[in-house]
Parts: sequence; structure tokens; C-alpha cells
Amino acid sequence: MVKGKRQFLFIDFEFTMPEKNARAKNFYPEIIEAGVVSVVDDKIIEQFSSFVTPVKFPILTERCKSFLHISQEQVDRGLSFFELIRKFEELNMQYENVIVTWGNMDMKVLRHNCLQAGVPFPIKKASEIDLSMEYKRFFGDQNQTGLWKAVQEYGKEGIGKHHRALDDALTTYNIFRLVEKDKRYLERPEPTTIGDRIDFSKLLNEIV
Repeated sequence: MVKGKRQFLFIDFEFTMPEKNARAKNFYPEIIEAGVVSVVDDKIIEQFSSFVTPVKFPILTERCKSFLHISQEQVDRGLSFFELIRKFEELNMQYENVIVTWGNMDMKVLRHNCLQAGVPFPIKKASEIDLSMEYKRFFGDQNQTGLWKAVQEYGKEGIGKHHRALDDALTTYNIFRLVEKDKRYLERPEPTTIGDRIDFSKLLNEIV
């Protein structure tokens, strides 16, 4: 592990969904698409994207396919959940990690999926940031804001398509950079210069 070096992992998942108003026995959401952006020293060093085959409920509902525009064939050809875990273990090896997500659902589902599959949570000793809560606190909003609405409030556009995991992870990274820039601006205002304190045009008139 590189001491003192932090890796920010911007993570987004898409999940399985039950049919609307249907009570699927023992249903729980499973990861079917993963997007990860790895950032070290403010530079993207890796982007990862893959569909993931569900373990417990491998057949997607019509609602899930329609809402996410994901086909059964795409998830059938995706990584197994265990291969996804191995990928996260690889990402975990070199640096101290900070996980950044929009909302807390992604990590909740990953932890629950690991529990159900009988595998350890793959990202050890990582701190976690729910950027939607940071955004809410920073701007004093009463309610949490959706990911793409938040980026539009900055006068920007989301990357790619909403509800595609890598595109949402990249959009989360972009909002993180914007918020951090605003925080730095507020925390360390530029010191005033003599030019800010003196109106040189008035001074020149008085001299003349």
C-alpha cells in the first residue's frame, strides 16, 4: 500500500427491481451493473464498467428492464458477483480508500449482497462519503437532490445517460469536484490586496 496516498472510488450501481405492486417472496435488490471511477491526486487513473449477473434472482422483471433499459442478455453476459468482488479487492490493494456515492443505497446493497453470497465486504478500512448529504448540507437544502438535478443546478449536464452506472459514477465525480472547489473558496477567501482597499482613480485625482 502506498502510504499517505488516497484513492477516491466513485461508485454507482444499478439494481434489480420487483414488478410494481408485486410481492416477490424474499426479494432483495441485487447489483446488475457497476460503474467505478478511481481518482488519485485529482487524476482519473481507472474507469471500470460491467454488467453483473444476479445470484438469487437472475431473471430481470419487465419493470427493471424497462426502467433501466437493460436487457436480460446483457446481464447474462456480465461478470458474476464473485468476479465483481475480486475486482473491488484489486482496487483496494494499493491505497487508502475513500468511497464516494450519491446516496447511501449503493453501499447498503453491496454489503447485503456480500452477506447473502457469503463473501466479505471487499473494500477494507475505507471511509465513505454520501455526496448527496454533503450537497444537501452545503447548500442548506431541506430535501436530498437527485444526482442529475444537482449537476444541472451547477449549470452543467450529466455525463452520458442517467441510470447507466459508469455515467452516473463520472457525474458523481464531477459534482464532487465542483462542491470541493466551492468549499475551498469559502474556507480560504483570497486575502485583500492594497488595490482592493484603495481606489487608485480617486487617489490619482487628489494628487493631480
